[in-house]
Parts: sequence; structure tokens; C-alpha cells
Amino acid sequence: MTTTDTITNQTQPTDADIEAFADKVFGDVLGAMNNAALTIGVRLGWYEALAAAESMTSADLAEATRSDERYAREWLEHQTLAGYVDVLDARTEPVDRCYALSSGAAEVLTNRESLDYLAPFPGFVSTLGTNIDAIVDAYRTGSGVGWHEHGDGARCGQADANRPFFLQLLAREHLASIPDIDARLRSGGRVADVGCGYGWSSIAVAQAYPNTTVEGFDIDAPSVAQANENAVAAGVADRVTFHTIDAGQADAVGYDLVMAMECIHDMPDPVSVLASMRSMASADGAVVVMDERVGDVFTGEPNPIEQLLYGFSLMCCLPDGRNAEESVATGTIMRLPTFEGYAKQAGFTEVEVLPIENDMFRFYRLER
Repeated sequence: MTTTDTITNQTQPTDADIEAFADKVFGDVLGAMNNAALTIGVRLGWYEALAAAESMTSADLAEATRSDERYAREWLEHQTLAGYVDVLDARTEPVDRCYALSSGAAEVLTNRESLDYLAPFPGFVSTLGTNIDAIVDAYRTGSGVGWHEHGDGARCGQADANRPFFLQLLAREHLASIPDIDARLRSGGRVADVGCGYGWSSIAVAQAYPNTTVEGFDIDAPSVAQANENAVAAGVADRVTFHTIDAGQADAVGYDLVMAMECIHDMPDPVSVLASMRSMASADGAVVVMDERVGDVFTGEPNPIEQLLYGFSLMCCLPDGRNAEESVATGTIMRLPTFEGYAKQAGFTEVEVLPIENDMFRFYRLER
């Protein structure tokens, strides 16, 4: 008999225990339903339409977004109960009711430039959910589910979620706070951006440092194609280029800064990528990695940020990392001792945690 069996047999739950746990599960189900409704509202442009108007009926919303009134009405009533949309007079006939979006909700759900913009996350999570059968099968067999298998919904969700942070904080504040890197980039340095995705991190560096050139590297061809389009739209395509290549195989050298933004934990072989980054840097160049801000050890204590990151790991990052014949299977939660081990295997002598304050991300400087 296991310890768990013993505890289960000896400890009978009280009615309060059962009710409390049932309430927790019920709340999680409501959250899942809210996430689906958020995805609908974002993709149909319903939040944006509401934000642009003082108030709207369901017919107004349907007409403005070229969608169906009956579905819009059901969605608006749900959103009112969920606390996302305000109804002006609930006693009015259903087709005549007017609804409004608060300024705070509009900031979070419609302002793509805001650091509080969260609209990409519901669709990202919903997209991952469509692959639940493949994910369950991977859990059963030990195989993987590649990032590319989630399609553009995951690509766009990840890119749009990080875009405000990259464009507003990454280069202008965080890299600028590192004196030698800031000085080198101001004078016209060369930057390699490993695992660049849609390219917003590369574009952010080019915008903050007009004399600098940036090359982005990513294994996902659709992401690279979109990154090139984003560079053109941002007006920096003359100084930013992107390449479809496994960063572990890249042979470019002489960069003043080699960076990897929130991608090392996804890689099946992070050591080879870090070793390549080490080779890509010039003799006095810097290597900087940004990844999730997590505790150095697992404590088992409630932590909303780590809970969120474990969720992404379960549905995306760990299956993606295992989508290779050989994988170290890091997962989203890459704690400092794990990363230090990878860095030392790659030939670095020290990992410095940079004094950059951010709720979600931690910055590391790797010394040779």
C-alpha cells in the first residue's frame, strides 16, 4: 500500500472540503468558457467595435462587424454576466438592450500598444486546445507536438502578446540599462537575434539604435516570412534581415550582441544553440538570454505566474521541446540551476542574472 493510499483511507473529506474543491473546479470551468468567449470577441472584432462606440445593441454590433445578430446577442449577454461588458438597462427588450465596454476593458482588450494588452492570450490558449488529442497522445507515448503544428493561431498569439513589451521596453529600457551594450549599439553594432519569431525583438533593437544592423534567425519559415513583412512595415528592412535556419547550425560570426528572447526553454538541444551563440559573438561581444522569471527551486507554494507558465508548458513548450529524436525536455519552467548547467556545457564560464526588473522575464548575461 502506498503512502497516498494510506492517507486516502485514513482521511475522510468533510462536506466543506468537497464543496470547496468542487467550487474550485467549477470556477476553472467558467474560466475556460470565458476564454472561449474572449477568443470569439477578439477574432470577430467585437471588442474593438464596442470600444469605438458609446454603446451598442446586438444589431449595431452585428452590423458594424458583419456578423450575426443572434450570436452577437447571446455573446453580449454572456459577457455581461462574466463581467467583461456593461449592460445599460437589463430590463429593456433583448434586441433593444445597449451594451458598453469600459475604458479599462478597452485598454486591455483593444490597445495593441499597451503593456496591459492581453487580447492575444485567449486565442493562443484556444488554439492550443484544438490540439488536445495530439497532446494527450504525446503524453501517453512520450512523443512531441511541434510548435508548427499549432499553426498561425499560436504564432500570432505569441508574437502579438510580446510585441508591446519588445517595442517599448526591451531595447529602449532594458538593453539601454547595460552600459557597454548600450554604447556599442549606439555606435553602430551588429546584433544576432536567435529564435526571432515574428521579429519584433529585432525590430525593437533597430528602432532604438538607428546605427545598428540586426539579423534574426528562426527555424520556422512562416514566422520568418512574417518577420520580413513586419520589418518592412516598421521601416527598418534596410537594417534588419531574417533567416530560416536552426540557430545551432548558424555559422555567422562577429556580432556585438547575440541575444535569445524567450526561446531557449523550447529547444530540444539548448546546449548546441548556446554554443553557437557563443561562437557568433565577437571577441568582446555580449551574449544575453531572456527567459521566464521563475523561482530557482520548486516550492509547491501557490504562485499564479508559475501556474500560468506550467500551463503553457503542458500545452505547448514541453511537447514542442520533445518533438525531436533527442531532447533534454526543458519545458517552460527553466530554473536558474538548469540554465547554468546548459551554459557551462556550451562553454560559458559564468551566468550573470542582470538587475533588470520585470514581472515576467529574467535577463541573463553569459560570460566566456
